[in-house]
Amino acid sequence: MTYLQAVILGLVQGLAEFLPISSSGHLAILENFFGIKEDSILFFAVMLHFGTLLSVFVVFWKDIVELFKELILTIKDLIGHKGLRLDERPIRKLGVMIIVSCIPTAIIGFAFGDIFEGIYSKPVLIGVMFIITGLLLLAAETWGGGNRNINNLNYRNSIFIGIVQGLAIIPGISRSGSTLFASLLCKLDREFAVKFVFLISIPTILGSFILELPDGLKEGVTGQMWGPVIVGMLVAFLSGLFAVKVMLKVVANKKLKYFSIYLFVLAAAVIIYSIINN
Repeated sequence: MTYLQAVILGLVQGLAEFLPISSSGHLAILENFFGIKEDSILFFAVMLHFGTLLSVFVVFWKDIVELFKELILTIKDLIGHKGLRLDERPIRKLGVMIIVSCIPTAIIGFAFGDIFEGIYSKPVLIGVMFIITGLLLLAAETWGGGNRNINNLNYRNSIFIGIVQGLAIIPGISRSGSTLFASLLCKLDREFAVKFVFLISIPTILGSFILELPDGLKEGVTGQMWGPVIVGMLVAFLSGLFAVKVMLKVVANKKLKYFSIYLFVLAAAVIIYSIINN
C-alpha cells in the first residue's frame, strides 16, 4: 500500500460513503484496478470506515448528544414504570426508530454478508448495481418526498428503511442513496429524511467496524502500514465531512439526478472495460 493509493482510497471512501454512489462499489473497482486483494488491506479498509464514522459524529454531534441524554431519561422512565412515552418525547422516538431500522439491517448483514461479498470480484455485476442505484435516485427524485417528520414516522417505515439499508451491503448499491430512496418513498420531509439516513448510518458503520476490526488485526499490522493507514483515515474523515454537507444541500435542492447520470456513465465504463479485458 503506497501513500498515493491510501489517499485515493481514503478520498473515495469518504466521498462515496455519504454521496449516493456506493463506497463499496467504488473501492471494489479501485482494488481491482490497483491489483490489491481485499484480504491484504482489511485493517486499512476498517480504519477508513472509522474515519468516515468520525465525520458523521462531527456534523451531527448535537443530535447525538441529545439522543444520548434521552437514552438516560428513557432508562429512568422504564425503571420508574412510566413506559416509553414516545408520543411525548420526539427525540426518544427518533432514537427508537433508529434502533428499529438497524435490526433488519443487521439480520440481512449476518445472513447474506458472505454471499454479497462474492460480488466484489465481479466488476460487471457491480456495474449493474450502479445502474440500479441510479434508478433508485431517479425514482426518489420523481415520486419521493412529503411533509412527514419524526411525529409521523412509524415502525413499518423504519423497518422498510432498515431492510433497504441491509440490501446496500451489495457492492454498487449505495447505502445513503438506497435509504434516502426508501425514506422519501415513505413521504418523509427531505430535511428530516437526509438526517435520518445519516443517523441510522452511525450504528451500521460502528457495528461493521467493531465486527471487522478483530479480523483486520489478525491479518497483522506492520510498522510500515501505519503511515498509509493514518493518511487514508484522515483523508476519509475530511472527504466524509465534505460529502455529508454536500448531501444535505443536494437533497434539499433536488439535485439527485446528477448522481444518477454519473452512475450510469460509470456503470457503462466498468461493464465495457470488463468485457473487453476478459
